[in-house]
Amino acid sequence: MASQPLAVRPVSTPADRKAFINVAYLLNRDDPNWVAPLRSEVAGTIDPKKNAWFSHAHGQLFIATRGGEPVGRISAHVDTLALEMPAEKGFGPGTGFWGMFDAADANTAKALINTAEDWLRNQGMIRAIGPVSLSIWEEPGLLIKGHDHPPTVMMGHHPTKYQGWIEAAGYLPIKQLMTYELDISVEFPPIVNRIIASGEKNPRIRIRPVDKKNFEAEAELILAILNDAWSDNWGFIPLTQPEIADVGKKLKPIVFEDLIQIAELDGEPVAFMITLPDLNEAIAPLNGSLFPFGWAKLLLWLRKPQVRTMRVPLMGVVKRLQSSRMASQLAFMMIEYIRRASVKNYGASRGEIGWILDDNQGMRSIAETINSHVNRIYQLYARQL
Repeated sequence: MASQPLAVRPVSTPADRKAFINVAYLLNRDDPNWVAPLRSEVAGTIDPKKNAWFSHAHGQLFIATRGGEPVGRISAHVDTLALEMPAEKGFGPGTGFWGMFDAADANTAKALINTAEDWLRNQGMIRAIGPVSLSIWEEPGLLIKGHDHPPTVMMGHHPTKYQGWIEAAGYLPIKQLMTYELDISVEFPPIVNRIIASGEKNPRIRIRPVDKKNFEAEAELILAILNDAWSDNWGFIPLTQPEIADVGKKLKPIVFEDLIQIAELDGEPVAFMITLPDLNEAIAPLNGSLFPFGWAKLLLWLRKPQVRTMRVPLMGVVKRLQSSRMASQLAFMMIEYIRRASVKNYGASRGEIGWILDDNQGMRSIAETINSHVNRIYQLYARQL
């Protein structure tokens, strides 16, 4: 097939969209650490009618074929909220993105990236950042460390060869996103336990589980803290109301009250921590499909997950408390309460925190203080067009 001419075309039909989704399964099927996502979930991600991110973004999918057989794919997209942010915050005017990148070989990779760049230029973009698939809140960055173990829920996994292909296209690293892993079956260091005990004696502090019966109200509360806490972070794009509704709908089946904690100070919610059982452990054997029996297995698992790993995808403390002792104390208390519940109620023994920006010294310090270490690094690249 290598002697056949390579063709890259825009995805325009239902058959094209199906082929676009299937490329990832074809090219990654021999990687023992790649977890096949549910095809229905991927289909929803690329469908403007089902993904609220498209309310402020637009893009184009491309598929590469050789001899009529799919050998690669890529997306190119523009996010209007990213265009509006100050350039010093990471994105800004003239910045477009590409992602959902898979390629069988170096020539295919080059052709796909060139095609995505041409599309971005036609949209008036002067800079490209990738891979971002599709939103910065979904799967940003290329895996450059941690190929020897599977990703947790909502995290990507990529072959080692992609790094060389992307850098050969003229892309330079601009930011690293890290995940930290730790053994949660053992207690935290004595200094952390003393900080937690001190907080438990403080009448101003209350740590409470989320109330799933008031799911929408709790989601709004967490969103407000998140948008305040993360507003100064590199690459931060506020989640919109339609997006938070989407996220809530998708995550509600794996939301468990004892795994999401809200911290109150003098009766005011000021911090939160979201933890998810690693859904990838349940879907890995399904090969991307709920049929014929996958749906029944997944529903049974969701009743009361028993997992090895818990992932902390989001955590935040309101800006006015950041860099204070109180912020660290609240964080340690939420982490400890969720650690206890994870071990006792779900049989978990491993935790994964992240992603965390490489320049977020506060969160990195908290992660290191509880004896966790970096297990995966995702790298974002950029190039002037």
